[in-house]
Amino acid sequence: MSECAKAIKLSGAEIVTVAVRRVNIVDKNKPLLMDYINPKKITYLPNTAGCFNSKEALRTLRLAREIGGWKLVKLEVLGDKKTLFPDMIETLKSTEVLTKEGFKVMVYCTDDPLMAKRLENVGACAIMPLAAPIGSGLGIQNYTNIKIIRNQTKLPLIIDAGLGQASDATIAMELGCDGVLVNTAIAKAKNPFQMALAFKNSVVAGRQSYLSGRIGKFLFGTSSSPKEGII
Repeated sequence: MSECAKAIKLSGAEIVTVAVRRVNIVDKNKPLLMDYINPKKITYLPNTAGCFNSKEALRTLRLAREIGGWKLVKLEVLGDKKTLFPDMIETLKSTEVLTKEGFKVMVYCTDDPLMAKRLENVGACAIMPLAAPIGSGLGIQNYTNIKIIRNQTKLPLIIDAGLGQASDATIAMELGCDGVLVNTAIAKAKNPFQMALAFKNSVVAGRQSYLSGRIGKFLFGTSSSPKEGII
């Protein structure tokens, strides 16, 4: 847990997801997450990791609210154990219910722009499309869909799952995303601490690049040197 806390600090992360069903946040006789990651400095985001239907997800987040009073939560309802892709029917249903119950729901979803729009319509507070399957390290597989989602929503857009190296984060930010959620790429790197710092720098570089406004793409070369005063 101490190594995790060090990596989080190096990454500059402001939010950490907490798997309510897997991490100890209540039993004081065992190591508590709060002993390593100060909730006054880092925002805890309870999530529904490991839930495969709406009923499980709803129960998990209601429990999180009872335990810690959390209303800002991350919803993920998985479709199967092989791909770990989200079940969008169950996800959509859960988002609507949770929103009506007063939760602010950040939603793990596919990169389907239509589904992203539906999530927004039922009250999601952030859209979190996968780049690739969880833990795959493949990086962003569908740039076009991410661009479309960015174009159609003003909600925070955060790439969730599938990033493998720091440059993937730069690409995500250059596509207009507001952030990235990273776990495996750092946790399983040969040097997690160095990778955490690399992701931090890549996010900053990508955001600065996006805000700077890239040049257009042209088929042929275009001279950028002045033609006046040629000797």
